[in-house]
Amino acid sequence: MRHDEKAGPTRLHRLDHWLYRGGRPNRLARAINRVWATVFAAGVLQPDRMVTLQVPGRRTGRVISFPLVVADYQGERYLVAMLGQNTNWVHNVRAAGGRAVLRHGRSEAVRLDEVDTGARAPILRRYLACSPGGRTHLPVAPQAPLEEFERVAAEYPVFRITPDRSAAPPASGR
Repeated sequence: MRHDEKAGPTRLHRLDHWLYRGGRPNRLARAINRVWATVFAAGVLQPDRMVTLQVPGRRTGRVISFPLVVADYQGERYLVAMLGQNTNWVHNVRAAGGRAVLRHGRSEAVRLDEVDTGARAPILRRYLACSPGGRTHLPVAPQAPLEEFERVAAEYPVFRITPDRSAAPPASGR
């Protein structure tokens, strides 16, 4: 758990850990995520890095929305699973063959290609610089050397975002 050396764990970090106990969002976290997914999709907040990922559910096929933060690194855009391998959106993206839609005021059909573990460390570091909420979940300080990010890279899937010109955006989901 992240903490201030003098003050101990911050209230925000304790709350965040409670909302995502066991690496899964509890009922309140799911409700909050629905609100943020709606806000991010509408594009009312800046910067553009706050997006809503829409992907068909792997079991129901119904479009499911997840609020996420896009990390930019060396001219490319990436999504990081801050909760690790067992995140629902990661399973859904893999089941959908990487096809999804990103929304931030407009819909963009995209392909999400999983980044090899060996190339994830600098992207994870950049993600922590872009996403204050992710700092609670990745057990590495944002300014840590790349070697520390390399140690945890296999646990946190990273996907490169590329436009998918062959697909039309799916209908809106929840």
